[in-house]
Amino acid sequence: MKPLVAIVGRPNVGKSTLFNKISGQRISIVEDTPGVTRDRIYADAVWLDKAFTLVDTGGIEPASKDEILVQMRRQAELAIDMADVVILLVNVKDGVTANDQDVTAMLLKAKKKIVLAVNKVDNIGDPPFEFYEFYNLGLGDPIAISSTHGLGVGDLLDAVCERFPEDADTTEDEDEVKVAVIGRPNAGKSSLINRILGEERVIVSNIAGTTRDAIDSHFEHNGDKYLLIDTAGMRKRGKIEEVVERYSVVRSLAAVDRSDVCVIMIDAQEGMTEQDTKIAGYAHEQGKACIICVNKWDAIEKDDKTMNVFRERVKETFAFMSYAPILFISAKTGQRVENLLGEIKLVNQQHKRRITTGMLNDILNEAMAKQQPPSDKGKRLKIYYGTQASSAPPTFVLFVNSKDLFHYSYLRFIENQFREAFGFEGTPIHFIIREKQGK
Repeated sequence: MKPLVAIVGRPNVGKSTLFNKISGQRISIVEDTPGVTRDRIYADAVWLDKAFTLVDTGGIEPASKDEILVQMRRQAELAIDMADVVILLVNVKDGVTANDQDVTAMLLKAKKKIVLAVNKVDNIGDPPFEFYEFYNLGLGDPIAISSTHGLGVGDLLDAVCERFPEDADTTEDEDEVKVAVIGRPNAGKSSLINRILGEERVIVSNIAGTTRDAIDSHFEHNGDKYLLIDTAGMRKRGKIEEVVERYSVVRSLAAVDRSDVCVIMIDAQEGMTEQDTKIAGYAHEQGKACIICVNKWDAIEKDDKTMNVFRERVKETFAFMSYAPILFISAKTGQRVENLLGEIKLVNQQHKRRITTGMLNDILNEAMAKQQPPSDKGKRLKIYYGTQASSAPPTFVLFVNSKDLFHYSYLRFIENQFREAFGFEGTPIHFIIREKQGK
């Protein structure tokens, strides 16, 4: 396992800005509203050839009774518990606050290796007089940084790397299947990830839109490595009043972009909505392997026809992705969640599958013998040969005498013949049609 580094501190000291500076990308939402980062957010980072996982946590308010703030504190405690090194971030402009002292006490109690970073020291040279006040926390020498400008961040990372456990694996991770769990708010995405991970990695609450960021969780199953990306529920654009929510939709779409497999979560109680088809449509357009997951199936009153009726409705709604397997699960009870992991592995393999040119052309010739290519005004479509240009998604180039003669319906027929012969379950297939004069 790579070392885990958690950034903790009270709200609004600049944790997310520091997180973004270290990870080198705008992963964490940064807003001047306390409590914007709710969950632990993960990113892979590298400093001087040492790879580690960075965790951004929600601000800790030890005394708060607010439900979300209490959950944020529990999340931060979990992050601290799992971390090898903790960066305690404080703010030079506020001096040492009672809250800083409480967080320090919490860290000392957890017996963690701590690096104290004093943020918002924006000028080069000797730190201001207020900086020295932080020695009172009893955590050794503080490091002056400016997370906005990047000053002192190198010194901070040197100190962090020095504290890594000796047996830590700091090399870059090999291939893992990246799985984005996408869907509307409250469809049970976080509950599913918690069920798979067997721990409360993601805040689960009945308040719609609790997950605002896309959150990464690494895990292994039967020797295979996975990266689960929990995304903020996507709402209709008109309902996105908060800037924060707008970021979240962008983040969810970005999560689809960086995934190999998309698990599209549907709430069995609410049924399908236009929003579900939009989300699935985006994943389909991006050529991602997809699985449709009907969640909360335990809460539905059933007879022997219920599942088939619902399956037909799903097929109808998602007619454009008839290749996607449909699973009926319950994240709450764990029903059929094990099947989902097998399905993720299968569709990922199909998504990356390559077919030899010989086999491909055998199937093409068979297809043309089964159903003659269309003709127009006495001129008939000829498909000379085909070849696979790339995988993930499988993309085929077909060389023909005339693009105009290649009707959409015949292309659908060819696609179905490919699926019948090679499988390709769960993955879209792309075709590129090229004109070639004569054989």
